[in-house]
Amino acid sequence: MRGREESADADGRLRISEVFHSLQGEADAVGWPTVFVRLTGCPLRCRWCDTAYAFEGGHWRTIDSILVEVATHGVHHVCVTGGEPLAQRRCAQLLSRLCDEGYEVSLETSGALDVSVVDARVRKVLDLKAPGSGEQARNLWGNLAFIGARDQVKFVLASRDDYDWARAVVETRKLADQCMVLFSPVHGELRPVELAQWILEDRLPVRFQLQLHKLLWGDVPGR
Repeated sequence: MRGREESADADGRLRISEVFHSLQGEADAVGWPTVFVRLTGCPLRCRWCDTAYAFEGGHWRTIDSILVEVATHGVHHVCVTGGEPLAQRRCAQLLSRLCDEGYEVSLETSGALDVSVVDARVRKVLDLKAPGSGEQARNLWGNLAFIGARDQVKFVLASRDDYDWARAVVETRKLADQCMVLFSPVHGELRPVELAQWILEDRLPVRFQLQLHKLLWGDVPGR
């Protein structure tokens, strides 16, 4: 199996779970019609992951064929997501090609893999893992050196303990001076109103967000 993957990589292909058109549900582009390119595979296993179906399977696609399909939807925004898209070496090439075509491109990444390879034109949404995810140890803190004003750092929080941890990270690293910071509750675990109240009480300079797509369509994959 590993040999097949290396051969596909050499041919400039990526393993793709799905390409679909929907509204962006998160980050600063929330609400915009967007084409999502979901890459297969992820080295992390967050306890609350809602895209575990993308851990395996998928289909090998050339970058050219992906670009053709993206173009059929006729929208300006493209989001490359996963799984963990940077787990595939050709992801950086796909991102650059999308930028070359004139799209507004965002990347949703766990922050566990090196983002220095990402084209500067891409808006990075870096998901730092709180303790409740079970993957806190995978945070690659050096990635913060490659986060700028156009990017965002996201915290998905399952409890008060997660919130306190995230608040400390924001304050000690002065993240809000560097980029937009997003706080989001784990769907079905942390009541949104509780998280909102904590943010207000502490006067944190962060942006509260809910997953718009789940409010509209629930847990339906590919929406």
